[in-house]
Amino acid sequence: MGVALKSTNKFLSFSMVSVASLVAIVLTVLLVHDVLIHKESERDSDIEGNRRAITSRKLLQSAVADRDTNRIGKGCSKDDIVIYQGQVGPLPSGIPGYRVEITNMCGSDCNISKIRLHCGWFSSARLINPKVFRRVRYNDCLVNDGEALGPGKTISFEYANTFSYPLSVSSVVCSKRVMS
Repeated sequence: MGVALKSTNKFLSFSMVSVASLVAIVLTVLLVHDVLIHKESERDSDIEGNRRAITSRKLLQSAVADRDTNRIGKGCSKDDIVIYQGQVGPLPSGIPGYRVEITNMCGSDCNISKIRLHCGWFSSARLINPKVFRRVRYNDCLVNDGEALGPGKTISFEYANTFSYPLSVSSVVCSKRVMS
């Protein structure tokens, strides 16, 4: 009877160690998973603090990946205007919000003015300064009141609507930058 009891105790002891090891592994996996989820939700919830970093990263991906950025000495074109659009917090009424950044990516001494965008029936529940962006007519929006946007400069605004509007450059006017 004593030998049977000792063998049962060894089996129970081995089982407890196995169960404890299994529990430790499961808890470690859950902890790592929780930390990763927490970091992701922390990043996503801090829109104001991370908007610039996220915007810059996406801007670089969309602007640089498919363009020749070493264009010094060449004229500018509508391809030098890059538009980034991302979601921001909604209005108190729940209408989704969007931020638009329009950047002159020209690498030389060019100013780009009279920037016009294809914008459909663009409208916003949030007031936008018409000197920054306004719809002139269907599918024709004017940026920066027609004024020049210097190389590397960005103009931005936020709007609110139940959906985002696809925006693309329709025309620009290029001019050399005057050095003083």
